[in-house]
Amino acid sequence: MVVATSGTSKIEQSAITDSMTTEITLTPTIPIAPEDFKSGFIALMGRPNVGKSTLMNQLVGQKIAITSPIAQTTRNRLRGIFTTDQAQIIFVDTPGIHKPHHELGKILVKNARSTVGAVDVVVFIVDGSVPLGKGDLFIADFLKKTESNVILGVNKIDQRPDGKPHILQSYQDLADENQWQLQEFSALNGDRLETLQTRLIDTLEIGPYYYPPDLVTDQPERFIIAELIREQILMHTRQEVPHSVAIVIEQIKEAPELTEVRAAINVERSSQKGILIGKKGSMLKNIGTAARQQIQKLIVGKVYLELFVKVQPKWRQSRASLAELGYQIED
Repeated sequence: MVVATSGTSKIEQSAITDSMTTEITLTPTIPIAPEDFKSGFIALMGRPNVGKSTLMNQLVGQKIAITSPIAQTTRNRLRGIFTTDQAQIIFVDTPGIHKPHHELGKILVKNARSTVGAVDVVVFIVDGSVPLGKGDLFIADFLKKTESNVILGVNKIDQRPDGKPHILQSYQDLADENQWQLQEFSALNGDRLETLQTRLIDTLEIGPYYYPPDLVTDQPERFIIAELIREQILMHTRQEVPHSVAIVIEQIKEAPELTEVRAAINVERSSQKGILIGKKGSMLKNIGTAARQQIQKLIVGKVYLELFVKVQPKWRQSRASLAELGYQIED
């Protein structure tokens, strides 16, 4: 497996306790860093659907965050770990900052904003294919108050129309006004990401390894599997069941040649349950097949995935239901 729960961080500022569970049998070792080694925590922040998760997957070299064309796909503060011989960067992918319309949205936005004061650098990601907008200015006003270094990351340069220099200029003016560095790139095709990586490492201070060099995320196996299932639901149902879905991994049975996963898909309405199941179970079968193929990339041996759908009315509005499903305000 490529995931684990070992390691500590500046963000948590606490030791791993016995109450935390681990889903690997061997504890990776954390080496002693060379004298000139750099390390630190870098938050990826921006409006929904500007490419934060795609960027983190590219930077760590492996898919650990789900992506979809639907805004607000990311719900949890997910850490991706990128290690070279010179540095270790812990990227913190945050939910897109937006005006919340329910209790879940309030929790997501509050968690995203609380991340800023606990990291060394913030990459403020914007959609470089369109000019600066009101949503970007809202986040910029918030970031003006932070003591963390800010890099304005202008993404989607591969989608920028030709002959539109005013688009980049709108972001350059914002960067100049706040004395932020500006870096253009394409998270989709990787263009100029090496330059971004170099700039990020240059902003970090001398520090230790926080995680074993071979890890790419600190999230447990169950979390990654649940997210891969939710990604396929978003991809297959699009606007029909947008964000009313929460996945709970109820059981994982591991054997040398087969891993059995049983997962519950929680929705808010019976009509959504019908959409997810589909005619004669066709939709649920398609979702399960696609999710299993993604999970198979993480797990040695074959994967058997069993999905079923539960109706839990208005779970996004209930603090108790949100806590039960794993959504809580983070310190």
